Amino acid sequence: MNYKLLIDPLAKKDIIEIYNYVAVDDSVENADKLLKNLERTYLSLEKLPLRGHIPEELRGTGIKRFLEIHFKPNRIIYEIIDNIVYVHCVVDGRRNMQELLSSRLLR
Repeated sequence: MNYKLLIDPLAKKDIIEIYNYVAVDDSVENADKLLKNLERTYLSLEKLPLRGHIPEELRGTGIKRFLEIHFKPNRIIYEIIDNIVYVHCVVDGRRNMQELLSSRLLR
């Protein structure tokens, strides 16, 4: 079964920010490679969304509807509702994830 993939506008903004950071801090070539790998990773959720796991920061809260997959160091946070996968965040896992997840997902 294929799932439909929807990317939150904030997640699209995350991707642009990651790309721009790598392009400036490293190189456009590496930013392009990273972008392709991130896209491949989140597009794979159309076929295998259940392979993700509950983010560590949410495990103790009892909130189990959000899952994540990685393209290190980046984390892709999503939820599945019926046959739709909603990507909420694409973020560098070295950020303050507790604060980010609270402000983005628990609003």
